[in-house]
Amino acid sequence: MPRPTLSNAARPATFTVDARDETGALKPTPIAGEHPLTIYIDNREILTIMTLGAAPEALVLGYLRNQRLVDSIDEIASVQVDWEVDACAVTTRHGLKNLDEKMAKRTKTTGCGEGTVFGDLMEEIDSIALRRDVFVEEDTLFGLLNNVRLHESIYKQAGAVHGCALAAGENILTFVEDVGRHNAVDAIAGWMWLENVSGDDKIFYTTGRLTSEMVIKAAQMRIPVLVSRSGLTQMGYDIAKKVGITMIGRAVNRHYLLFTGVERLVKAA
Repeated sequence: MPRPTLSNAARPATFTVDARDETGALKPTPIAGEHPLTIYIDNREILTIMTLGAAPEALVLGYLRNQRLVDSIDEIASVQVDWEVDACAVTTRHGLKNLDEKMAKRTKTTGCGEGTVFGDLMEEIDSIALRRDVFVEEDTLFGLLNNVRLHESIYKQAGAVHGCALAAGENILTFVEDVGRHNAVDAIAGWMWLENVSGDDKIFYTTGRLTSEMVIKAAQMRIPVLVSRSGLTQMGYDIAKKVGITMIGRAVNRHYLLFTGVERLVKAA
């Protein structure tokens, strides 16, 4: 089955505006972009999300994947983003079954952007099996944190965004930023779909807090190790423990807190 036809509609990540500092001096200052993008599947409106617009096609694919609206990328014929009307048209090859039922189960969750989780996602948790033979050495974790620190980012220029990375060991495979952490996760999920990248031996890094939806999405992508610069919520902790994800929070420089899945982290001698 051929890959879906994609537009190439990335928007500039930052825009420069004038601001005055504490001395009254005028300073041109980069700020993060933010754009509404309404998703349509086969001419049916699904929802509107706010996005940086840096990787809109991957974002839409990842959203459809993580919300289980589409089971396989083979079902999608094209993803076309048109910023003149702030819309993305997704065309499927044979139409989607049970779309009304899936949409009815949608529940809004906490956090930045249009985070949603469908009622049947929690039901899938019991069927998800993560690899138990994947281990991360502490020095590898520190190497990844350093690579993230050195990574050129929109946050360094303008702030106001969340960043997520998929890594093989300490090596960053892809790094995505968006105005909401859920968007950044979805964009990586879409990239993994397009590039046929498995998550079963990877590390997922995020600057955002680890909520229930973040943990569910990592589990759906079969990623066994989840690392955050920030903290976590109780439900995020409970789900990580249930599914067997190694959850590491407050990870900055050579400091971290290991919450769940302690057996995967190999301490330095």
